[in-house]
Amino acid sequence: MLANTELQQTIEQHLADHERFVAPLTNVETGAELRPAAVAVTVTELGFGAQVGGLPDFARWQQDAALLLTRRSSKLRHHPGQWAFPGGRCDPGETAEQTALREMWEEVGLDPSSMQVLGLLDDFVTHSGFVMTPVVVWGGRAEPLVLSEAEVASTHRIPMSEWLREDAPRLSPAPDSEHPILRMPVGDDHIAAPTAAILYQFRELCLLGQSTRVHHFEQPLFARR
Repeated sequence: MLANTELQQTIEQHLADHERFVAPLTNVETGAELRPAAVAVTVTELGFGAQVGGLPDFARWQQDAALLLTRRSSKLRHHPGQWAFPGGRCDPGETAEQTALREMWEEVGLDPSSMQVLGLLDDFVTHSGFVMTPVVVWGGRAEPLVLSEAEVASTHRIPMSEWLREDAPRLSPAPDSEHPILRMPVGDDHIAAPTAAILYQFRELCLLGQSTRVHHFEQPLFARR
């Protein structure tokens, strides 16, 4: 069981020491208003008796900790079928933390009262007009999930060792930007920015203690719609 461990304390300390990038809610180039949104980057028990290989220098958390990701429903208007964290736009008066916990409850049925917010990663401004705030949440045990069929096709607890792969991140030129497109490999697939950018900063900051910036990375064209 993934209990209150050194990993939780390490993540919380790394986030507290990080000077977070906070994006303005107005596009500095066009003057367009941006909408606040939040996602839940949830550390949870891997569960299901899985055994995870990994680097021998890392502690036991390689064997029992994971991040919870979803595949979005193919019926959704925006970003159907893509990898994502539970999340969405902030309701009026909500903080990013409140939005992330609410979306966890609505999308995958995890009780907010059993979650603990550890801190925030850098904001990421999407091409679709959102300022996305990643909220790192300690979820603990691999509780049963109740999926919102309208929003979520499947959920995946992906072990920490997957985010520490030597072939991550993968960068490629963007046709319309000086900044590269960022992807994170997972199994034989890959995850694109903005979710990949959040994953990469989680790896660099929360796991490795390196204050790496990611808000400049580009999204592939299919992820911008």
